[in-house]
Amino acid sequence: MNFDIIPKAEASVESFINTINKVVINPIIYFLFSLGTILFLFGIIRFFLNPTDETIRKESKNHMVWGLIGMFIMVSVFGIMNLIVKTIGA
Repeated sequence: MNFDIIPKAEASVESFINTINKVVINPIIYFLFSLGTILFLFGIIRFFLNPTDETIRKESKNHMVWGLIGMFIMVSVFGIMNLIVKTIGA
């Protein structure tokens, strides 16, 4: 049987990885980094707007710490993904 009529998708593994990285992984990383930044800024704002309430200040410190941890993780994931893509040669 001759299947020359049916179009074939010509794609390499490198282009597939680049497409997945660009379309799926990078937007997720940017979104989660934005959430970490928002959480950090929310903690800062609450911390400075409530100078007398210790419970709110403690919660605000937790928000700031977890926001920083989230941003650090997302930057690390972004770096690891770029390292993997560059290592494969894509």
